[in-house]
Amino acid sequence: MLLSLAIIMFSGLVLGEVCKRIRFPSLFGMIIAGIIIGPFTLDLIDSSVLNISTELRKIALIIILIRAGLKLNVSDLKKVGRPAVMMCFLPACFEIVGMVLLAPPLLHITRIEAAILGAVVGAVSPAVIVPRMIDLIDRRYGTDKGIPQMILAGASVDDVFVIVMFTTFTSLAKGEKVSVMRFVNIPISIIIGIAVGLGAGCLLTMWSQKFKVRDTIQMIALLSVSFLMTAAEDRLIIPFASLIAVMAMGLAVRQRSTELAVKLSSGFDKLWIPAEILLFVLVGASVAIDSLKTAGITAVLLILAVLVFRMLGVLLCVLGTNLSNKERLLCMIAYTPKATVQAAIGGLPLAMGLACGDVVLTVSVIAILLTAPLGAFAIDLSYRKLLNRES
Repeated sequence: MLLSLAIIMFSGLVLGEVCKRIRFPSLFGMIIAGIIIGPFTLDLIDSSVLNISTELRKIALIIILIRAGLKLNVSDLKKVGRPAVMMCFLPACFEIVGMVLLAPPLLHITRIEAAILGAVVGAVSPAVIVPRMIDLIDRRYGTDKGIPQMILAGASVDDVFVIVMFTTFTSLAKGEKVSVMRFVNIPISIIIGIAVGLGAGCLLTMWSQKFKVRDTIQMIALLSVSFLMTAAEDRLIIPFASLIAVMAMGLAVRQRSTELAVKLSSGFDKLWIPAEILLFVLVGASVAIDSLKTAGITAVLLILAVLVFRMLGVLLCVLGTNLSNKERLLCMIAYTPKATVQAAIGGLPLAMGLACGDVVLTVSVIAILLTAPLGAFAIDLSYRKLLNRES
């Protein structure tokens, strides 16, 4: 296991730096590193690491969301209340509709299979979007109108909605009945997640202030509580969005003590460096190269077409706001990258024995390889031109 982790870290670091030198996002190099050393090519990663790959990726995602919460400001979110709520579900709905309309004639699958495919591809990647929005907040680009905060909040909830839609469509494909409560549970899980996260953040802040706890101990406490909440999601009877709770916990810490949030944020920024390498190399390692053999230009065109639907959904969310056309364009671009959710659930339809399993896996792989690096590159290239910098 230690040798595998060393290979993961070293290859991700080297190829990430190479991509930086040629003005490409470093995550592109990390994904390529994962593909090269993964089980479908050189097979240099031990099975013990691959068996816990999902958990390792979730740990990296937790670190991202803690950072996001520690940098968010409630007053900034209030500036963009309605659009932030709409961004949680409307772009994904548009993309699923686009897939249902276009995939059957292009890929020769049924409407319900196209809906499953749309639910898998329809999720944005917090792993790509959140670090970039945090960077924009740090650099003060778009913060005067709360643009990165809006995208941050929307991207974090988007995945909850899409995964519920995925389970609903797969149930229909297997001939099972779909309960209305499944859809009712979406807002309930979000509300409970926010409440639990805010409560945990307030308690942790009070504890650290009363006992003058060292910053390192506070970081460990935040991580431990985050792990507990994430583990509890699958064990609780009530619906509970743990990842939203993690971000809300960081937000509560910031609201209770800005000074503490700044200190903890600095520590988590350093922790994110190895976590980012681990996350994207393992995402690359999960890409099944064999599934690409059956893919053609049709799948690429399909992904690009449904991205247009998604961008139209984002545009509808920000209409009627005080955002300029350039700022709206940035929002549309920032909501395109995909990676973590596709890597996590792209292979599930095949494991379930659904006829569309191969198609879903193939399109998921192409979506990762196409949108993660290009979306990140587009954000990095355009934000200075499209957003105003707050003085």
